[in-house]
Amino acid sequence: MNVHRLQQLLCAFATKRLAVIGDIMLDEFIWGRVCRVSPEAPVPVVEVQSESHYPGGAANVARNLKPFCQSVHIFGLLGRDPSGDRLARLLRNEGILTGYLVRGENFSTVLKTRIIALHQQVVRVDRENKGFFSAADTKTTSEQVLKIFKQLLPSLDGVIFEDYGKGFLNQELKDRLCHMANGKGMIVAADPSSSNPLDWSGVTVIKPNRSEVFDFAGVPSSLVNVSNPLEDKKLLQACERLQARWDLPQLLVTLGEQGMLLVQPGSLPYYIPTRAKEVFDVSGAGDTTIAIYALALCANAAPEEAAEISNHAAGIVVGKLGTATLTREELEGSFE
Repeated sequence: MNVHRLQQLLCAFATKRLAVIGDIMLDEFIWGRVCRVSPEAPVPVVEVQSESHYPGGAANVARNLKPFCQSVHIFGLLGRDPSGDRLARLLRNEGILTGYLVRGENFSTVLKTRIIALHQQVVRVDRENKGFFSAADTKTTSEQVLKIFKQLLPSLDGVIFEDYGKGFLNQELKDRLCHMANGKGMIVAADPSSSNPLDWSGVTVIKPNRSEVFDFAGVPSSLVNVSNPLEDKKLLQACERLQARWDLPQLLVTLGEQGMLLVQPGSLPYYIPTRAKEVFDVSGAGDTTIAIYALALCANAAPEEAAEISNHAAGIVVGKLGTATLTREELEGSFE
């Protein structure tokens, strides 16, 4: 793809309106330096120099979309707590429409804290309450989301489901939302979680990583023993099985340092090598991938074009520290 074609698509991006639905969280980064080993245990002592916070999970997908499209509406669950207040404020500050967020009375906002020293992650601390959804919680939350989504639907061009397995998405909610979106003929993309094994039939594309392909296909995983994914017979067989299982028009597999693989029924697999020049932090790279890929499809890009653009975008964000995003100028520059 040349820069001229990219610019055409970027102009189309700017007119699109998307909804992101899924598990939202707050990413906290504690930056410091290690100067000694603790006398209490064989672990490093990190002297804190600064802290920063970013929207994470589905909120990071929305954050990656916002610089490129007309509007982003986010659906998710926040706790009535300081982390929830901070996350909502961060999203509003970036121009993301947060009026569709649900506040849970018995829910604590998911908070992921990463401690970084010398450009390396020392440890990650997750604060979340798993299994918090009762049947009543699920019904109440789902009905609120469905009611608001139905009102918003006529103005949307696409929907992205972002599942981190935290409990917000369930099969009934996904099916009903997907049915409404399909009725309008819009793009529906999903970033699934193997810890929340939903049936993703009815979507345009899903974006699993390599191990998730095997999990979802129900076949044993295998070690990567080839440099070219097009020669990875077990992976290709798992992709074919997964596509048949969910009748998927498109399957975009992220392969880390190997890049991405796009699989479509009736077509040869399309391999896109990684664009990353330097990798400092992979936090949120998958969020960038699904955001830009779905947006490109909404702008009538061919799937191969969408994969190439999202691969460039992911290559940019992994070169930054923290849960990063990118600009239009950076994306254009990567094609020159």
